[in-house]
Amino acid sequence: MKFPAFSADSADRDCIVITQLRGTRRYCQGGAVAILSPGDTTLIDAGQPWTSDCVDTCARLYLRVPRWLIEERLERTQLPLLPRILGKRSPGATLFHLGTSLYAEAGTTLPEDSGALDTYLYALAGCLDAPEWSSTELGRCTQLRPRIEHYIENHLQEKELDPASIAAAAGVSVRHLHRLFAAKGCTVAEWIRERRLERCRSELSDPRNLDGKITDIALHWGFVDAAHFSHCFRKEFGTSPRQFRADQKARANTSC
Repeated sequence: MKFPAFSADSADRDCIVITQLRGTRRYCQGGAVAILSPGDTTLIDAGQPWTSDCVDTCARLYLRVPRWLIEERLERTQLPLLPRILGKRSPGATLFHLGTSLYAEAGTTLPEDSGALDTYLYALAGCLDAPEWSSTELGRCTQLRPRIEHYIENHLQEKELDPASIAAAAGVSVRHLHRLFAAKGCTVAEWIRERRLERCRSELSDPRNLDGKITDIALHWGFVDAAHFSHCFRKEFGTSPRQFRADQKARANTSC
């Protein structure tokens, strides 16, 4: 039995988002039961006692979040009791991907990447509030997302490009913007970063630009500093920008 650190009526109480990684585990609270398989997610009110048990080896992620923040994202104060968000299909599969990515990158996340947690919470809110989208909503998403991606593509050079400015330009809420990208399996920040990296790689491989400064190229496409750009480039392409440039120069000299 897990007992709360704060009472149920305390403003400081938390919620715990549990993501099942391995094994099957049963969670119980207030008469509700959720049996999670790998990939599933549930939400527990840490202001109430709860129990869990597992017959085999289990592994799971705990994300402790202030309850007021969950209520703010859901735009309501009544939270579902032990909902089972299935990880086998979207949007639960997207939530699982975001949660494990958030954990894997926690040690290297920089201040400018802090929107990843917001994106996760918006995706969680979407799963709890509207686990299934209607065909009408999906049709609107199909029309809206290409326009948003086109806007992002044309504003990659702007360091101020963020979910708030993109949502304002598209005429949608920030929450809806996050849901649009969660449905395609990535966050808004990930999409922007991928597009910027692709533009940088294109310039680094351009024979007309082999002598341009790598830092200038990175800054031109919206990265805030060379170290962050180099980290992202290596993670995306498996090599450093400097080595990539050297390889391109070697190929150019060979072809000559």
